[in-house]
Amino acid sequence: MSLESEQAKNQKVGGLLLLFGILLIGSNLRAPLTSVGSLVPIIRDTLGVSHTLIGTITTLPLLAFALVSPFAPKIANKLGMERTIFISMIILVIGILLRSVTGVSTLFIGTAFIGIAISFGNVLIPGLVKMSFPFRIGAVTGLYAVFMNTFGALASGVSVPLSEATSYGWQGALAAWAILAVVAMFVWFPQVKRPADLPNYDVDTQHEKTNMWSSLTAWQVTVFMGLQSLMFYTVLTWLPEILQVNGYTASEAGWMLSLMQFALIPVTFIMPIIATKVKDQKWLSVMTGLFFFVGTLGLINGQQVIVIIAVILLGIACGSAFSLSMIFFTLRTKDAYAASELSGMAQSIGYLLAAFGPMLFGGLHDIFNNWTAPLFLLLICSGVILIAGVLAGRNIVINAPQRGRA
Repeated sequence: MSLESEQAKNQKVGGLLLLFGILLIGSNLRAPLTSVGSLVPIIRDTLGVSHTLIGTITTLPLLAFALVSPFAPKIANKLGMERTIFISMIILVIGILLRSVTGVSTLFIGTAFIGIAISFGNVLIPGLVKMSFPFRIGAVTGLYAVFMNTFGALASGVSVPLSEATSYGWQGALAAWAILAVVAMFVWFPQVKRPADLPNYDVDTQHEKTNMWSSLTAWQVTVFMGLQSLMFYTVLTWLPEILQVNGYTASEAGWMLSLMQFALIPVTFIMPIIATKVKDQKWLSVMTGLFFFVGTLGLINGQQVIVIIAVILLGIACGSAFSLSMIFFTLRTKDAYAASELSGMAQSIGYLLAAFGPMLFGGLHDIFNNWTAPLFLLLICSGVILIAGVLAGRNIVINAPQRGRA
């Protein structure tokens, strides 16, 4: 075998190992959060806390996303992207285990650690995909999203059965997801030893030409990202309890939450591919906003058959919106550096916006003592998602100082 063919083989194996590592990292970016949703009523009753306070279980990671996201590219530049992601997996394991210790304080401290860890993967993976797989951005983004949401859906469905099957209760059900994070760490470790030639994230003269904070398009992507996250994490937190009010058992409500997430899986694979093939993503954004709106109306209606359809529509909407967000990071930017900068900005401001969703939703329930008023809030958000998506979906590459209007 010639030296060239040996090098080509090593590059292919290295590329496959990198792809597998990205997929496993993605598998850990939702499961630790979605595993909580169906257990919220059990955790709330066990700890004796209010709807508003328990809503912060979802709010805390989003606040962590908002605070950490702007710094993730710069930390990755100092430590190396591969090492940064590996360290984030260690923090994730610590957070999962700490959250599983009985007590209100450890629940929230561990949840904050989980949010910090996941922030790095959320921000760095889009830039890594753009850099390492420039001709397969849609397909790799789709696969990454499929793995993320598949494990997120499984976590929602199996949490209650796991808590009932062992003597460890909800603590054991949440702690079990540390195993997946440990597996990801071992698979990712070769990347730490053999770092790829990734772009330097120091802001130099060339990169200073792209100022995300003065770009209207960047802000439109940010609003779209934030509100779709608000919709997803609010429904993730409160759907099981809404359904239990309508007569579902805790286990049935957990599986309905899984149904929503399984419904989004095919969309998360197909949508990035479609989005990279069309001239712009405006009509895809319109469809996404309408699915959010109709799905929320179905939850307000409350009839069992309509609720099932509504849950599926919300799943499709969440999958479409998440995929469009990830694709906007790459299609609206000129290089991997700019993609990570837009990702950091959009996820920082966007998740700060989203952080208020679950807590506000629970607070409205406490005020009105029903779920109708909170669900009307989601109807308003659906409309804004549609408008922001149409604007962000225009065929524009952000380069603010040169073009001004981007």
